[in-house]
Amino acid sequence: MLTVPEAALRTGRHPETVRRWIREGKLPSRKVGTQHLIDEQTVLDLGAAEVVPARTEEGTLTGEPMPNFVAALRRSRPSRRVP
Repeated sequence: MLTVPEAALRTGRHPETVRRWIREGKLPSRKVGTQHLIDEQTVLDLGAAEVVPARTEEGTLTGEPMPNFVAALRRSRPSRRVP
């Protein structure tokens, strides 16, 4: 059995994320005093299922190409060319 901080370390998540999973019913736990105790195997299974792919240089999380923010900023500004 793991506490919330231990479960957070095992899954690489913030403790508040683990608490939210418990509140949402995604992560079954047993409350002993003021602490939630969670089964270790359940934590590892849920942590693997919740992994979100990181953004890559080639694209966004959804696979779309990254927008060119510099070009968009330049287009939005008036021209400063001297005649």
